[in-house]
Amino acid sequence: MADGGRRAGRAYIGSFTAAGGPGIVAASVAVGSGALSVLGGAGDVPDPAYLALSPGGDTLYAVSETAEGAVAAYRVSGDKPELVGSPVPVGGSGPTHLSLFSGHVLAANYGSGSVTAVPVRRDGTLAGAPSSVLRHTGSGPHTPRQQGPHAHQVQPDPSGRWILSVDLGTDSVRVCTLTDGSLDVHREIALRPGSGPRHLAFHPHRRYAYVVNELTPTVTVCHWDADDGTLKPLAEVSVLAGAPAGDAYPSGIVASPDGRFVWTATRGEDVLSTFAVEGEELRLIGTVTCAGHWPRALTEAGGFLYVANERSGDVSWFALDPGTGLPRYEGSIDVPAASCVVIGPEADTPGWA
Repeated sequence: MADGGRRAGRAYIGSFTAAGGPGIVAASVAVGSGALSVLGGAGDVPDPAYLALSPGGDTLYAVSETAEGAVAAYRVSGDKPELVGSPVPVGGSGPTHLSLFSGHVLAANYGSGSVTAVPVRRDGTLAGAPSSVLRHTGSGPHTPRQQGPHAHQVQPDPSGRWILSVDLGTDSVRVCTLTDGSLDVHREIALRPGSGPRHLAFHPHRRYAYVVNELTPTVTVCHWDADDGTLKPLAEVSVLAGAPAGDAYPSGIVASPDGRFVWTATRGEDVLSTFAVEGEELRLIGTVTCAGHWPRALTEAGGFLYVANERSGDVSWFALDPGTGLPRYEGSIDVPAASCVVIGPEADTPGWA
């Protein structure tokens, strides 16, 4: 085999079936080029808009971003994801994000403003009904987007001790615990009113977290203290070099594995922004087109950036310059109503010096 015998990896793409998406699409990831090629798909669950892989990469979890709200598990040993068991209702509406933590799948329910924990068996299948549903409270000044809570992301911290829930509706991040299947709030951290926090990414080596805001095109740089579960906002930086030409709604954010760069995607402007990490500060290096329309999510793997462009119905990939961090467009595949991309561990090969 080429490249020292390494196999092509796998990518899994979520989509909105209500907008014509195919459900979950599996694709191969070419070693060296990062190029995607469609392998197969699964349309068992409506609107599988966000996905997460088990650590070993053999089980894929999906939200069903519907009014009822559910999570589902898939085996991904072959070229087509295979649904395992029935989807489990999350006790909330419109789940937009999920992650794995301490033997549970966690879902952030945007519509109902809550976070759900669903137990997972040792074999990766869902064990049944939620063990806990934590309901957020509060609102923000932006009408109508902040009339109530809207949990948009639920993310474990790198220490594995805490869960952070990012709430667009309350302009806050909740630091939570999960004990014996029960979710509890440890501390709630307020961000700037009206900012509309959407997602966060942790620095891989230092005590920083970066929160991308949807209602203002900015990133809030925070200090993260895992010893006592404290998030402290430090500064806020624009994702654009100038004023937006029209709509500008940031969506995804990722940090490079070496901690030198941070990338964001902004819908409306349809750009990817590259930041240099300089101590406690982020410095905007530049922006490039996302090569599509309405970039809903992005992920980094093996020195490539993958972007799900929802409204143009495609997934684009970009080679990342190891010196400047700037993305260079390499190609795309058609996936109607694409909403997210996750990359399996075989494709997550070292791409940074």
